[in-house]
Amino acid sequence: MPRITDVRTTIWEWVGPVAPMPPHFCTTASDLVADVTGSISGFRFLGWLVVEIVLDDGTIGIGNAALAPHATKATIDTYLKPLLIGTDPLDSEYIWQSMYRRTLPFGRKGIGMTAISAVDLAIWDAKGKLLKQPVFKLIGGRTKPKLEVYASRLYSQPLDTLYAEARAYAEQGFKSVKIRFGWGPKDGLEGLHKNVDLVKTTREAVGDKVDIMADAYMGWSLEYAKRMLRLLAPFNLRWVEEPVISDDLHAYAELKAMNITAISGGEHEYTLHGFRQALDLKAFDIVQFDVNRVGGITAAKKIADLCEANDIAVIPHAGQMHNYHLSMSSYAAPISEYFPKVPVEVGNELFWYIFDGEPVAENGFVNLSDSKPGFGLTLKTPDANFKLTR
Repeated sequence: MPRITDVRTTIWEWVGPVAPMPPHFCTTASDLVADVTGSISGFRFLGWLVVEIVLDDGTIGIGNAALAPHATKATIDTYLKPLLIGTDPLDSEYIWQSMYRRTLPFGRKGIGMTAISAVDLAIWDAKGKLLKQPVFKLIGGRTKPKLEVYASRLYSQPLDTLYAEARAYAEQGFKSVKIRFGWGPKDGLEGLHKNVDLVKTTREAVGDKVDIMADAYMGWSLEYAKRMLRLLAPFNLRWVEEPVISDDLHAYAELKAMNITAISGGEHEYTLHGFRQALDLKAFDIVQFDVNRVGGITAAKKIADLCEANDIAVIPHAGQMHNYHLSMSSYAAPISEYFPKVPVEVGNELFWYIFDGEPVAENGFVNLSDSKPGFGLTLKTPDANFKLTR
């Protein structure tokens, strides 16, 4: 069988124009220490790491990571690449365990697991190409004719433009949309009501037959979140996402136990062990790992099965093919997130400018090809908007 002969890492850093993000654009965990509440600029993702696994038969598997690309690249180049050279990519479980167990003292979560995730995606892409099958066919196959997706871009903004954008998504056929809250604990009672106005306006724009989800991106405290949930109850939100910092699983469990609105989380949780602990605490109604953070396909498939056993829905953070393939293969995954292609602002949309092959939503659905092996992605030719670091 083919063996891995090289591991190439390249940072695609966006140096082109960036759309402005005004104050109160989106709450974040940094609001308590930032000068301006709701300024997501510190959480921008304007660099993207691409990992290429090269096999001795010429096959190249492509993986990626959107978090801390410079630190993730250094981790792969220094610690993971030596473990990979000469291995058989079909032995993906052994390779994953080797990377995980040999980086435990400094890895486990965060950058260490993001690096493992990016490599694991490249390995699964290579496996699909070797076996001439899409990845979702290798991990369970097609469980639905196509994937329902929700439009995920409604950041905090003037209410008239929020109304127009939300209504446009409904007219495009999306049956669900997600907004971001703009105010948190530092903004007091006025901020509470401004958040309510965002949800009220979105509900007026899309009507009662379109689901609304709302994301606090870890920007609230437990006490503030409790107040917000009570105020938001009349609007029938499908879920409130990441209301508090990701490490405070007990707070998630307390909010979930209020039984007012479903609580989602896990975008910043890692590995099967992390989610076993979260589910034991009954922290989430909905699990939202991102496959390129949580440990790659190897870990995500196990977590999805664990969630299915606990009757917990899996709705991965972000769209993108690595998440779509997981969602297509699992009955625990009812819908998927979808970032529309817009001018670069936060960085969530950057993958549209790096990869060819990402599916475009039609009437609120995306589909995956049965004939494109691996993840079905190729790299674009970089233009002047990118600075590449190899």
